[in-house]
Amino acid sequence: MKKTKNKMELLGNAPVQKALLAMGLPTMIGMMINAIYNLVDAYFVGGLGTSQMGAISVAYPLGQVIVGLGLLFGNGGASYISRLLGKGDKAKANKVASTAIYSSISVGIVMIVVALVFLNPILKLLGATESIMPYATAYAKIFITGCVFNVFNVTMNNLVTSEGAAKTTMFVLFTGAVLNIILDPILIYKFHFGVAGAALATVVSQLISTCLYLIYIGKRKSVFSFQVKECCPSKEILSEIFKIGVPTLFFQILTSLSITMINGQAKMYGDSAIAGMGAVTRVMSMGSLMVFGFIKGFQPIAGYSYGAKKYNRLNDAIKISVQWSTVFCVIFGLFMAIDSKGIIATFTTDDFKMIQIGQRSLVANGIAFFLFGFHTVYSSLFLALGKGKEGLILGICRQGICFLPVILFLPRICGIAGVQYAQPIADVITFMVTVFMAVKLKNELKEGD
Repeated sequence: MKKTKNKMELLGNAPVQKALLAMGLPTMIGMMINAIYNLVDAYFVGGLGTSQMGAISVAYPLGQVIVGLGLLFGNGGASYISRLLGKGDKAKANKVASTAIYSSISVGIVMIVVALVFLNPILKLLGATESIMPYATAYAKIFITGCVFNVFNVTMNNLVTSEGAAKTTMFVLFTGAVLNIILDPILIYKFHFGVAGAALATVVSQLISTCLYLIYIGKRKSVFSFQVKECCPSKEILSEIFKIGVPTLFFQILTSLSITMINGQAKMYGDSAIAGMGAVTRVMSMGSLMVFGFIKGFQPIAGYSYGAKKYNRLNDAIKISVQWSTVFCVIFGLFMAIDSKGIIATFTTDDFKMIQIGQRSLVANGIAFFLFGFHTVYSSLFLALGKGKEGLILGICRQGICFLPVILFLPRICGIAGVQYAQPIADVITFMVTVFMAVKLKNELKEGD
């Protein structure tokens, strides 16, 4: 009871900076460790060869789509839960949490079965060449099967954070990522499993993370019971979850689609181009995941403050989050741009074409990353406030509305440069759209205050 009261106090009454640090820093650290695992995974696989590196780049989007189901129910449920807790309705919040977790597992299993049945056609669609396909299949069969654990974990990450237990999320992410980093070289090289070893390391680490969350639930440390009898897929609950969750899922699907489009456009330039752009995606995902981690801590504070009609507190949280995330993005982006060649070179032994392609893209992406924090704060804010339509528009801007036309037409004009600079150009356009919508929201909040 005391822990529950402390969590609510943190969300609703603690100084904004303290609350953001307490909520955002643990999830940011957890996401950072998770991102490092992604890089280490690519580093060890890159040592096997260019085609193997290309294989995990091709399979990556498929796993992201399946994990998007966890975000659908997890992020959608978390947004609704934060607003319910702000209104003091803990009973309904408990039903939402149970509905979200059991729904995500059920839908996730169905999606995994479908993906495995049509695996080869899907991998070919995602950009696998003949030389990449055998490695992509070996990796994806294991990786996709284990995504059932990841769907559960992603859903729980959001739900646990929404109740103010960000440190638990950090611990689970940290444990899983460290275990993955330890297992990667053992299974890939010592046991000679190759790319299959990388997939197996990922699945084992995800299983352990699932077990940690089950222990958390079993010891009743959560505000929620997560009992099957509390699962209530009513029209009201599902509509509130989907209102926020569907835009999040669209964002995840578009993220996967954008990677697929990059792979497809890079395909005509060979495996080195696919591997080079894949390395850029992994490296930049480290920065974006860290920002997402911090914003996961911001979202429940924003949702709780909005539900409790504490608009001054909400505005303070927005302002501080924009400032902090932008400072981080500038520092991270500069580092990527300045050390681009050295960073890409760590993912290959002697493929100079891969290094050249990846380096130029990383410089451009690093500079454009300066704008990422502002966009992410506001796209997440709209969802936290229950404004699904606005959240959907911003969510699909960066890698949908703004990105797809650029990646489809720019390579026809500029060749490989069009592939390298497509995302940075889309980021600049997205930033301008975000500024327009942010000004509109600021005026609405002034009227509400």
